[in-house]
Amino acid sequence: MEEVRFDDIEALRAKIQDGFGPWSEPIQVTQEMINRFADVTGDHQWIHLDVERAKRESPFGTTIAHGFLTLSLIPKLSAGGALRITGFGNATNYGAEKLRFVSPVPAGSSVHARSRLLAAEAKPKGTQLTQEVHVHVVGNERPALTYESLTLFHPRVK
Repeated sequence: MEEVRFDDIEALRAKIQDGFGPWSEPIQVTQEMINRFADVTGDHQWIHLDVERAKRESPFGTTIAHGFLTLSLIPKLSAGGALRITGFGNATNYGAEKLRFVSPVPAGSSVHARSRLLAAEAKPKGTQLTQEVHVHVVGNERPALTYESLTLFHPRVK
């Protein structure tokens, strides 16, 4: 894994590319995980939780993960990416430019992700990186989720 300092804007910009990096290790999205996410968020819609009803009535034939559960897996899916940012004190989510839930993640399936750097900008409080992340159900060509994340990397406080 290549390392680049968070404040080396030119080195970061050199990593901007059209192609995506390698796939992450897959993570299985279990029904238990979906149930726990529903309890945390209060989103108990039957399409996520009622296995028998989903078999009968859902266009997917099974329960599916919440879109925001899939989104919340990105830090774990991104942990083994091709680029490691170093030298910063902390990183904060700054926002999103685009977020789309493109296709369902059926309970019991595994997902993996890949990403690419789109931009690196010096900001008054640190360095802002814009990354595009695609999460796919393993074996599916169409993504389950596409996301352009904005992350602000702050210098260490002395």
